[in-house]
Amino acid sequence: MISFSKYTRFYLALFHLVLGVLLLSGSITKYYSLLIVVIGVFSIYKSENKYNEAIFWSAYLVGGEVLFRMAGSMVFHELPKYSVLLFLFFGLYIETKKHHISVSYLIYILLLLIGIAFVDIPFNESIRTAIAFNLSGPVLLGVASIYFYKRKITLSTILDVLFVAGLPIISMLSFLYFKTPDFQDISFGGAANIMASGGFGPNQVATLLGFGVFIFAVFLFFKKRVFFVLFVDVFVFIYLVFRGLITFSRGGMLTAFIAITFFVFYYIAASKDKFKNIVKYGGIIVLSGVALWIYTSNLTGGMLENRYTNKNAAGVTKDDITTGRIDLFKSELDNFYEHPFFGIGVGGSKYERMEEQGIVAASHNELSRLLSEHGVIGLVILILLLVIPLKHILRQPLIFRALLSAFLVFWFFTINHSAMRVAFPAFIYGLSLVTIAKDEKNSIHRK
Repeated sequence: MISFSKYTRFYLALFHLVLGVLLLSGSITKYYSLLIVVIGVFSIYKSENKYNEAIFWSAYLVGGEVLFRMAGSMVFHELPKYSVLLFLFFGLYIETKKHHISVSYLIYILLLLIGIAFVDIPFNESIRTAIAFNLSGPVLLGVASIYFYKRKITLSTILDVLFVAGLPIISMLSFLYFKTPDFQDISFGGAANIMASGGFGPNQVATLLGFGVFIFAVFLFFKKRVFFVLFVDVFVFIYLVFRGLITFSRGGMLTAFIAITFFVFYYIAASKDKFKNIVKYGGIIVLSGVALWIYTSNLTGGMLENRYTNKNAAGVTKDDITTGRIDLFKSELDNFYEHPFFGIGVGGSKYERMEEQGIVAASHNELSRLLSEHGVIGLVILILLLVIPLKHILRQPLIFRALLSAFLVFWFFTINHSAMRVAFPAFIYGLSLVTIAKDEKNSIHRK
């Protein structure tokens, strides 16, 4: 059984703080990411996935995908996503213990593939690239769902998986610290700030930072330590929130806040002394949140408040709170109305916008993309993806619902602001399908 003692967690976390500095060298990133893939495959093969090694190696790459992209010099851009797909598929194939295969998610994958038959993109564009870009994430979600569906995993193992996913996010903190200019030299306005996110896409950076915020919040609630000392864990938690806010990318941080809200709701509902916990945890969260907000807002000259209240640098309210995403959403709904049965084909939304509106932009919303490119089949897919985990979660004990509901929230809101550009939403959706088993060694008593 894979488990991490408090000393092991501390040394691994410390190593990853240093690793973030080392990854400033792109060549190290290239070799390190390849090394993780090779060791991961070997580990799964050697153990025959006896202790769900596939989950741990996948979690590590999910947490590190954006970091590796930021550092650059990977063999190819999508290496982490395809490696997670390899880990999970290989784990399913090689494990000796039989696992229940969900027919619903097999059907889901088959429904996705139907859209390939209707691909219609300009002749000078690569059909393979268009299909891979739009379907790699959804197919990974299908494989992750098949792997995780009703798989029994103890609560302590889930926490260990979150810890492993959080390690590269710790590296991201030190990477950002050295990569980002002095905040006094950054011009903050009414849009996401690429300089404050280490020169990489603020949307993806904030998404993983938000996940890191959630991981540290869960560890604090369950009285688990990452850096051995409570004060250090609290400091890292606060710094994660700060770095997420300073990117000015709202989606990742708002999603983290909503996920933590769901987690706290069920956590308190499962506790014996509900009122005491509401006052205790609610007070701490509100006070620390307000203090951090005031500090960050002052640091950015009040621009943070403008950003989250949908105002430009001059303080004037903008017409579109979604920074153009609503127009993309509407254009994809129009495609659905015009081609309701099978949609316009995989990858077609981007080129349809280019032809009709002259807008060169890929979809940021997986829900509207599915409707646009898959038609009614996309609607069926969405219903499957929502109904199955909801039914599963509502059958679980309250304390386990805290985690599973938060995982589902992360998936749903992430695909609404960032589509499925990274492996994270597919992996976190899969985690919402596990059956969490009671851990006799866990000292936390809940309903």
